[in-house]
Amino acid sequence: MAEGMSTYEVTATRKRPQDFDFLVGQDFVVSTLENAIKEKRIAHAYLFSGPRGVGKTSSARLLAKALNCQEGMSAHPCGKCDSCVEIAKGKSVDVIEIDGASNTSVNDIRNIKEEIMFPPQSSRYKIYIIDEVHMLSTSAFNALLKTIEEPPEYIIFIFATTELQKVPATIRSRCQQFRFSLISQSLIMQCLKSAADDIHVKADEDALFWIAKEATGSMRDAYTLFDQVASFSGDHITLQKIREKLSIAGFSAISGIVTETLSGNPGKALESLGKLFEDGVAPEQIVKDSADFFRTILLYKEGIRRVDVLGSALSDIPESIVGTLSKEQIEAALKAFLSLYRDLRYSLSPRFEIELLYSRLSSLPLLSTPESLVRKLEDLKNGIAEGHVVVKTAVKPSVIASPAAVPAAPSETAKAAVYQEEEEEEGEDAEAEPPQEERKLTAGDIPTIAESLAKMGKSVEARYIRTVDGIREENGSYSLLIKQPLAYNSLKNAEKDIAKAIAAATGESYRIKLRLEGGTAQDDDDFSPEMRKLKAFFGGQLIHNDKIIAAKEADDDDFTIRNDEETQFS
Repeated sequence: MAEGMSTYEVTATRKRPQDFDFLVGQDFVVSTLENAIKEKRIAHAYLFSGPRGVGKTSSARLLAKALNCQEGMSAHPCGKCDSCVEIAKGKSVDVIEIDGASNTSVNDIRNIKEEIMFPPQSSRYKIYIIDEVHMLSTSAFNALLKTIEEPPEYIIFIFATTELQKVPATIRSRCQQFRFSLISQSLIMQCLKSAADDIHVKADEDALFWIAKEATGSMRDAYTLFDQVASFSGDHITLQKIREKLSIAGFSAISGIVTETLSGNPGKALESLGKLFEDGVAPEQIVKDSADFFRTILLYKEGIRRVDVLGSALSDIPESIVGTLSKEQIEAALKAFLSLYRDLRYSLSPRFEIELLYSRLSSLPLLSTPESLVRKLEDLKNGIAEGHVVVKTAVKPSVIASPAAVPAAPSETAKAAVYQEEEEEEGEDAEAEPPQEERKLTAGDIPTIAESLAKMGKSVEARYIRTVDGIREENGSYSLLIKQPLAYNSLKNAEKDIAKAIAAATGESYRIKLRLEGGTAQDDDDFSPEMRKLKAFFGGQLIHNDKIIAAKEADDDDFTIRNDEETQFS
């Protein structure tokens, strides 16, 4: 080794497994390959797929060592013979590693096809390990098809890829496929503790927890981040040092800002947020940590207590926020931060965007979704049905002055309001307020009703309503007694408007009927058979012409005689 050259070896290389027993998190792959080697059922092509940094290339080298160990083919090679040592160092002439991203053309594959005609020099098998095989071109894949399907007996292909869907089905069907999974956070933490012990460095539990969480299931990423943290932490790795040197917001910092916002102190929350910017925390990192915070709160709200799933220690989760916010409100906050992360690249000022979103979080407890409103209405309905909720007559509202504010036509005897009955402490029953008596509708209300009709733009109906001779209560409804047929027929077609005007004038809703009384209507026997047939067909009432002329002389406005809806022929 040249003088002055460093002998430092990165953790990912130093901790690379040299035996299947040390390959963590891939139990299915290990057990299947060990059984195949033990029973000497060796395939001519393997396809390893899965996320980055989970052991695909390491497994390919372990398989090559197991097949070419000079002590004999074994699932647990000696690791000491020339073949094992050369394969571990990547120097074996019979185990060729090819980067698929750099050798994508069909000419590179043709070179391989020419090389496989020559048997291995000193090993049992000649093994080709092609990493990132999905990067090969279509023509290169096509050139491989026949070679993979019927290679010489001493040739074995091991393909590795992070994007299985990009590998043609014709290639996949010719290989034994092994899917590698992400490594759990607890296993990564165990490996990091071992790595720290190897270099005699003390590491706090929360610091290793953060590194394992940031690795997102990739062992190589965890080792790489561990080396970076160890380089500035000296002999003691702490979470505080990580926050200071890597400029991260952290779960506790975001928790404090959110707590201040929801407590009605958005100004103080924005000051704390500004402190993060002053400390050099990137806007993207703040948004990412904020989204991670609300994700953790959401999972905790759903009853999840596994630390490796939550991504945070249970002691760090603020119970006050979990109890204050509903599931829908937490989801809305999480969605807002995810959307903001996507929009930051186009933002005029990422800091302004983040401050605006945190300012809006102060109203988060007031947020209601359509689903939650429907759920509350269903609970209210069930409460009324079960007697837990009592219906009480509403207090008389003020007279409605504009037509736009007039309530819809009522269908019940009285307007009702719902209130929740409060339970008395120590088991005492609450006393419900006695229902208020309904206000009676009288003839004295006619002028006020007429004024309401006029304000609604119903001047003709307002004039005719003044001709009502009286109001009579009958079986829960009120009959407006009218003697003039012309007024009756005009008002009959405006019953809904009359009901609205009565509600506006009195503050109560009533069921009303219009009743034509007096001698104005003629008996049917006074008319000819032809007229009676017309009445039988069209419905309505028969009125002599002299009555119509008298009515017209009394009122110069246009008028029409309409059918009575209650007797209309159908």
